[in-house]
Amino acid sequence: MTGARLDLTREQVLAYRRTVGGLDERLPPGADSLRRAAWAGLQDSMPRAALLSIHARVEGTGPSTWEDASLVQLWGPRFSAYVVAARDRGVFALGRLPDDEEGRRFAEDMATRLDAFLDGRSMTYGDAGHALGVRPNALRYAAPTGRVLIRWDGARRPIVWTVPRPTDDPREARLELARRYLRVFGPSTPAGFAEWAGIAPARARAAFEALSGSLTPARTPVGDAWILTDDEPTLRAPAGPAAAARLLPSGDAYFLLKGPDRDLVVPDARRRAALWTPRVWPGAVLVAGEIVGTWRRADANVSIRPWRRLTRPERDAVEAEAASLPLPELRGPIRVGWED
Repeated sequence: MTGARLDLTREQVLAYRRTVGGLDERLPPGADSLRRAAWAGLQDSMPRAALLSIHARVEGTGPSTWEDASLVQLWGPRFSAYVVAARDRGVFALGRLPDDEEGRRFAEDMATRLDAFLDGRSMTYGDAGHALGVRPNALRYAAPTGRVLIRWDGARRPIVWTVPRPTDDPREARLELARRYLRVFGPSTPAGFAEWAGIAPARARAAFEALSGSLTPARTPVGDAWILTDDEPTLRAPAGPAAAARLLPSGDAYFLLKGPDRDLVVPDARRRAALWTPRVWPGAVLVAGEIVGTWRRADANVSIRPWRRLTRPERDAVEAEAASLPLPELRGPIRVGWED
C-alpha cells in the first residue's frame, strides 16, 4: 500500500461516487458510455433495473438499450442477474471462479454438461436444468466459467445458452474486478469487496494485497478504507453541480451497500430502514446529490415517498425524471403519485 493516508469527508466520498458513476451529468449515447455505466456491472435482479440504471447515467436511453450489442446479461456477483459490457464478460465471470479444485471442477463440469446438452440451442434455465437432472438454480454455478449467458426480461424464466470461454487469466480477472469495485464503490475494504463479489474473504484480502502498489489508505467518517491511487485527484477535486434529480432502481450501484457504508450514504437510521428493507428494496430518489426518499412503480404508476418536504422545483425535477423513464410496454403515460 502506498502514500500517506487521505482524510475524506462524507461530501467528498459521495461526490466522487456520483462523478465516477455518471450521476451528476449524463454521458453521451454510445458503447463507451454504456461500458462506463456498467463499469462495476448493472444489477438486473429486479425487472429492468439495469435499464433504469443506464437511464440515470446515459443520454438517449431507450426501452431496448439494455439489449445493445455491446452489452451482455449473465449471472454475476452473488449469482445475481447483471448486465455488463460484452468485452468485460471475463472480468465478471472468471474473476469469481473458485480457487479450490473441487469448486472449480464443479463449475467447469456444469458448464461442459450444459454446453453439450444445448449444442448451440438456447432454452429456459428451468427446462435445461430439469433435462440435466439438476435443480435449475444449480446452473448458476457454471456462471464463473464465463461460458454461460442469459436473457431475462423479468416476465419469464431466464433463457440460457453457452459461448466460448473468455481468454482472460482468472487471477488477472479477479484483480480487475477488485479495481472495478474500488473505482465505483471506493473508498472501501477487502471485506466490502468480498461481500459485493460473493467471494471468500481470504480471496478478497489476497486481491487487495496483490494491488498494494496501486492503493492508497483513506480515512472516512465511517472508518478506514482504501482507494485506487489513480482516483485520488478525483476525490480531491471540488465537486461539480449535482443533477437536479435521478430515480435509481432497486439494486443500483450507488446504494448497493452493506454495513457502515450505508451509514455514510444515509446518516439517519430510520431512513436507512426505509431504503434497505428486509425484503425487496424500493428505488432511491436522488435530489441535488442526496437521497431524499424512495420510490416504487406498478405499471405506469410511480409512487414517490419523500423524507422531507421538497420544494416545487425539486418536485418538478423528480416528476420530469419519472416521466422520462424508458419503460417498455406501458399502457399510457407515467403517472406520479406523492406519498407525503
